[in-house]
Amino acid sequence: MTTKLQTKLQGTLNKQIATWSVLYIKLHNYHWYVKGNQFFTLHVKFQELYEEATLHVDEIAERLLAIGGEPIATMAEYLKQSSVQEATGSESAVEMVDSIVADFTLVASELKEGMEEAQSAGDETTGDMLLAIHSGLEKHIWMLKAFNGKQV
Repeated sequence: MTTKLQTKLQGTLNKQIATWSVLYIKLHNYHWYVKGNQFFTLHVKFQELYEEATLHVDEIAERLLAIGGEPIATMAEYLKQSSVQEATGSESAVEMVDSIVADFTLVASELKEGMEEAQSAGDETTGDMLLAIHSGLEKHIWMLKAFNGKQV
């Protein structure tokens, strides 16, 4: 891996760490504050998603360390680099699901870019890791859109 390509890929991985860390907190917020007739379904789903987010953070950070990078590890850095915003605290259940769909769609496109960077850098392992996360997101996006009755 060349230094320039390696540095770019490390930056991409750190952005993913930041984004998934903010998503972890956002999903926790939604888990705690969801209300309405879909409470039981969404309460469980948001927990499933924040538990998955923490696994992604750990996997990406460990991969970053393996390729010589330094994972960011503070809330200030997460908020600065994240592609997604925190929950506002005023979302309805439908708005929560729509927000997660939008966030996951954004992250999926960033993961595709990261896969291309990994390929250019000759880093098949990182590319495979990002592809696995992307595949899971595509399924979540489809299911969450269906839950809210949105066209896929």
